[in-house]
Amino acid sequence: MVELKERSACAGLVPLRLGSVTVDEVAPERMTSLSAYGDTAALSAALEQAHGVKLPAAGRSTGKGGLRCLWFGRGEVMLIGAEPDAALAEHAALVDQSDAWAVVSISGAGVEDVLARLVPLDLRAGSFKRGHTARSQLGHMNASITRTGPDGFQVMVFRSMAGTLLHDLKQAMAAVASRG
Repeated sequence: MVELKERSACAGLVPLRLGSVTVDEVAPERMTSLSAYGDTAALSAALEQAHGVKLPAAGRSTGKGGLRCLWFGRGEVMLIGAEPDAALAEHAALVDQSDAWAVVSISGAGVEDVLARLVPLDLRAGSFKRGHTARSQLGHMNASITRTGPDGFQVMVFRSMAGTLLHDLKQAMAAVASRG
């Protein structure tokens, strides 16, 4: 009989360190997409009452530490790090996404140079500040990219793309490291 074993999306692929940049897997407790039924003000109030975070504006994230809420598209956000309060279902469709995404943190001096090789956005601190988030391409993958600190980002891709994500990041990290 086959015995199934739980594995994270990036099992055996991280940590990855090249030059001054490090990639580690982030394993959020829970990820839930919230798609507003219409009135985002009511959803924001319910989200703040239940979880202490406001609904983020377009291109932004809210929250701290393990509990975050990311803008994920028009009328959609991703609640990360908490079981959604049942009251949120009155204002939005709730869909568990916990097993659907590979989530990594990438940080260190030169991280912007690494991502510049893969992402068609200006992710420099002057343009893309802490708490900014974007849905974009990373290489040829759809990704969510959030700045978490001066030299840190959280990157999310579909779970099935975890190996490709780490391969592409490793190639970009090696290219940046070879310049120094």
